[in-house]
Amino acid sequence: MTDETLVATRRSLHAVAETIMAGHQHRVAGTIRLAVGDGGFRTLPMPGQPSLLAVRGTDLVVTSGSDDRAVPLRSSLEDVARAAGVTFGAPKGVYPGGEQARPTDQVLVDPDAAATVLAAFVIGDAALRALGARHLPDEPPAPVLWPEHFDVGITLDRVNYGLSPGDDEIPEPYAYVGPFEPRRGTFWDRSFGAARLVSDLRDAEAVVGFFEAGHAAAVSDPTA
Repeated sequence: MTDETLVATRRSLHAVAETIMAGHQHRVAGTIRLAVGDGGFRTLPMPGQPSLLAVRGTDLVVTSGSDDRAVPLRSSLEDVARAAGVTFGAPKGVYPGGEQARPTDQVLVDPDAAATVLAAFVIGDAALRALGARHLPDEPPAPVLWPEHFDVGITLDRVNYGLSPGDDEIPEPYAYVGPFEPRRGTFWDRSFGAARLVSDLRDAEAVVGFFEAGHAAAVSDPTA
């Protein structure tokens, strides 16, 4: 698998999350929040049909009533949306930016690259749940996959913790810690805070260790 294949797959999955899943969910349920689950990512339960949309592997799984059907993630975004029974289009008036995908853009999802992205989300979600349960045991925050940035994260004490499948600056999956107020110190190696590659951390326990180090550094280090 080449870097180009990983980037193309990540961008296609981002576009599906934003223009098919979050867009439809926002129109029928008023929220853009997606979630990691079942080895991939999904909408929240929605009124009407379909009642759930989920990416698993190289398919968009459409739940209507008690039935699931798989729509292969190939062809154009508009064709995938039509096959899923929804209208193409990102959420309107919620956030600036996003992937800026067009209905005619072709969905390119390589199986190995998709497995890398989705496995990283699963690791990140597990680590975020463990972190939240440690620091807010009475009301642990549920990790949210945000469609505009295509990352899963939580916020504790004005510090963002999350897992990104990659972006223009870091092309492969990475965990990050991003304080609302930038800090000075050896831990902080990025303009937004700190990041570590998932390929170096390897598992959820190591990601939790990185998050905890970031939590400690955010407390001890001075603001920039």
